[in-house]
Amino acid sequence: MTQFLPSAFTERMRTLLQEEYEAFVASYEQPVFHGLRVNPLKVDRERFLKLSPFSLEPVAWCVNGFRYPEGARPGKHPYHSAGLYYLQEPSAMSAAECLQAQPGEIVLDLCAAPGGKSTQLAAALQGRGLLIANEIHPVRARILSENLERCGVPNAVVTNETPERLMDRFPQFFDRILVDAPCSGEGMFRKLPEAIEEWSPEKVTDCHLMQIDILDAAAAMLKPGGTIVYSTCTFAPLENEQSMATFLERHPEFSLIPLPHPEHFAPGHPEWATPASDVLAQTARLWPHLLNGEGHYLAKLQKSMDVEPAEAPKKRKEKRGAKSSAPTGRKEAIAAWRSFAADAIPRANSLLDNDHAFLLFGEQLYYSPAPELDWDGIKVLRVGLHLGTVKKNRLEPSHALALTLTADEVVRTASFSADDPTLLRYLKGEALSREDATGWTLVTVDDYSLGWGKQADGQLKNHYPKGLRWL
Repeated sequence: MTQFLPSAFTERMRTLLQEEYEAFVASYEQPVFHGLRVNPLKVDRERFLKLSPFSLEPVAWCVNGFRYPEGARPGKHPYHSAGLYYLQEPSAMSAAECLQAQPGEIVLDLCAAPGGKSTQLAAALQGRGLLIANEIHPVRARILSENLERCGVPNAVVTNETPERLMDRFPQFFDRILVDAPCSGEGMFRKLPEAIEEWSPEKVTDCHLMQIDILDAAAAMLKPGGTIVYSTCTFAPLENEQSMATFLERHPEFSLIPLPHPEHFAPGHPEWATPASDVLAQTARLWPHLLNGEGHYLAKLQKSMDVEPAEAPKKRKEKRGAKSSAPTGRKEAIAAWRSFAADAIPRANSLLDNDHAFLLFGEQLYYSPAPELDWDGIKVLRVGLHLGTVKKNRLEPSHALALTLTADEVVRTASFSADDPTLLRYLKGEALSREDATGWTLVTVDDYSLGWGKQADGQLKNHYPKGLRWL
């Protein structure tokens, strides 16, 4: 495919790489590396390796990351629908891994779609703390929300906002922020040939200017002592070392932190930026001719503790959470949830015990990981765990709720093995002939949740979402 690479791109890379250029350009003739990342919110690494029907090779820089061979189709397996793993290019696993999010922290994924890095951060949080996953483009924000749902994430809020609007609402609020910045996509030329057609020198410049604005917003939202990881999937020095040099010049309260995995990640090039600061060697480049992955750039930044405190974000007033255009009020909705949980998930009533955290939007009931926050005026797609739809004082449980549950947490299950033809019928949306106790039933694949069915009169009525059904 080298003949399709833009000449302006190859000429620049030849000048930068010199004797390495031939090895670099030869990498474009090599096969693309495919990866998946095990989701520890659903299954631990060792258990998945015993279950996996695919041949897997570990990714050195991501403990739950693996490469799989050409021809394997993990996206067409029930385990994927159950959220046991996320399909992700190996180099792309590096950024969230380097951020090192810890359970209980408040974390922002500022440019989050389609959700690979958000689901990785959510796994690191282990269901504790708060993840805000933001995406400025509405369609991509919906995809992000769906991927967080599939991976069984209970403590994420999905927003569809500009970085500037979030900055105004959340000054010095986050412990860690991931900025996987919009970029010219040069590192994806091998994986996504269409990126070649969209590339131009002008796009590189435009992306650099956008990246600086995004980083400025991230800096304002980070707590003193907090951490930012900046990443791109481009080779352009203007978008990498230069974006970092510009940011550090504008924000002397930040310093670079050396990145791990020097045996795999090459250092950044200080001489490719103006001013050429030696500290830029503490950033990292992932080159396709030096590792089994695509092209990426990483920088890890820490904010000084010696920063003036900012005003805390506005807190939600109880009356806002109580407003609803639905005939059913918030108290009735909570009662409907309590009734459903007592019948189907008894343990949930003791776990979701904060009535203040229940938020009702129309007929949709959520349980918020941050009920104290005021979301008024912010475009929010998902304000936490979607519990279900309230209709006539009864609750119809959501698909998102099903995917957060395990088989031993529910009263009724319909269990199938991955190779059972009946399971395929369920995924296609068919009702199943089956005798069991009446009521909402969690359908599982090898004891991992897939979705809901409702058992009655010798039949399991299918409640697998129509938009997710297999053709």
